[in-house]
Amino acid sequence: MAKTQEEEAKPLLPLSPTPIEAEKVPAAPVASSEKVPERTTSPVGKLAGEGEWTAEGLPIGHISVVGQPVRKQWSSGLFSCLGRCDEFYSSDLEVCVLGSAFPCVLYGSNAERLSSEPAESFLNNCKIYTTLYVLGNILFGWNCIAPWLAHTTRTTIRRKYNLQGNFESFAQSTGCLSSLANNAERLEQLEVACDLATHYLCHTCALCQEGREIRRQVPHPGFFAARPVYAMVPPSEQTMGHGAST
Repeated sequence: MAKTQEEEAKPLLPLSPTPIEAEKVPAAPVASSEKVPERTTSPVGKLAGEGEWTAEGLPIGHISVVGQPVRKQWSSGLFSCLGRCDEFYSSDLEVCVLGSAFPCVLYGSNAERLSSEPAESFLNNCKIYTTLYVLGNILFGWNCIAPWLAHTTRTTIRRKYNLQGNFESFAQSTGCLSSLANNAERLEQLEVACDLATHYLCHTCALCQEGREIRRQVPHPGFFAARPVYAMVPPSEQTMGHGAST
């Protein structure tokens, strides 16, 4: 009796559940030793058309080689001799004339815009190209040495502005040889070979396409781009006050 009164005096004491209440309490779920397989996205890149998603939540079609962002298209095609009818139309006409009549000048101009020392780059590259141009025509009867020099400029433009190469464009448009482009290093080797082949097969068109692309990316540096120009402004004429005597 005394024990019952003591329990009633302490209402905050936890009461043990009755057998009926214990049956109503659901049992805690037992952790299973089997792990549910999670669907993860492989960080290794693939070509477009696989129907998978990247870690960034983008479809595989938005990347060219897995792990690398999609490359941009060239602003104009290889055989777009007159360029595009846009604000660079006059510049495209200039490129077409230079590439057809004076390829050495166009090559020097392209190298000038890519060089860190434009004041010296134009003349040096123009002289080198002219020498190889004349040497190839004398020894072999056609311009077969200068394209070997000029293809490196195409590779530089493609890498600098993240442009799509000929091999990658062919693989994506036709679906052929996609297995050769799974490796980024191998793909770059193939693109360099395609740059060289493009200059040997369509040298003038390649020079013009590169010239149109550079003029849309880099303004003309000028011969005095590296030197600061100071303008001397003469002081304004001083006038006498109204109270001064003439």
